[in-house]
Amino acid sequence: MAARRASVSATEAGLPQTGQIRRVPGLRREEVAQLAGISTDYYSRLEQGRVRTASRAVLDSLGRALQLNGDQQRYLIQLAHPDDGDRCGDGEVEQCVSPQVARLLTNLVDTPALVFNPYLDILAWNRLASALLGNLADLKPRHRNYARMVFLHPHTRSLLVDWRERAQEVVSSLRMAVGTYPAHARLRELVNELTACDRDFRTWWRQHLVTTRTCGQSRLNHPIIGRFLVDWHVLTQVDDTEQGIVLLSAPAGSPSHAAIRCLDAWAVEQNLQHGVGARATGAGSQ
Repeated sequence: MAARRASVSATEAGLPQTGQIRRVPGLRREEVAQLAGISTDYYSRLEQGRVRTASRAVLDSLGRALQLNGDQQRYLIQLAHPDDGDRCGDGEVEQCVSPQVARLLTNLVDTPALVFNPYLDILAWNRLASALLGNLADLKPRHRNYARMVFLHPHTRSLLVDWRERAQEVVSSLRMAVGTYPAHARLRELVNELTACDRDFRTWWRQHLVTTRTCGQSRLNHPIIGRFLVDWHVLTQVDDTEQGIVLLSAPAGSPSHAAIRCLDAWAVEQNLQHGVGARATGAGSQ
């Protein structure tokens, strides 16, 4: 909440201009409390994480005061009530990819496809996805994580022409996962590693970026076939689990579609395979 409070100006919040020099960026605690209709002391304790009993009405009021979007509001509620719902904060995310989903990826033609869990471990992939991201079968299970690859893998970083935008989306996805699984060891390990190893990740993580996108377009630059565009879509809640399928495609007959076909031909020459990876557990995974 502190990061969001600092990003909302008094003018944006509709507060009257006093002519006084403001010593803090964004809103003061007492201003947020006033806008939300709660006491400054109560808001301060909420911001510091010392209150776990805030009602939905209070959280909704805070969301309006801080001008949160839908994703940010859900994240706020997850932080305030981590044990609500069917998912436990330190519960294990389902890692097993069903044979039906694995077969779906194998049967997809002209479409790179991967299965993720909420903290972006890559659980399964088809041949085109492996050709795009590098031979995924050669990576250690704990390194076969899309967030880690975006920030620490030179191939993936150079592949994404719009790297900054895609990387910020990755940070947002991990923020949402932390709200759902605050005590999960694998997730904590991943965030700690990226925080220690990458300055951009550290900066964006501290900004508490929170948003969820299920579709978009990316510009790619592959070392074998050059630059092309793909549309991407995320299908969530696969097999009633927390897994999601990411699909990348291009319109039939387009130059980008032709590039994908060339990529697949190269993948066949390289003997790249579809795969279902071993689960990436904690620090002991190799």
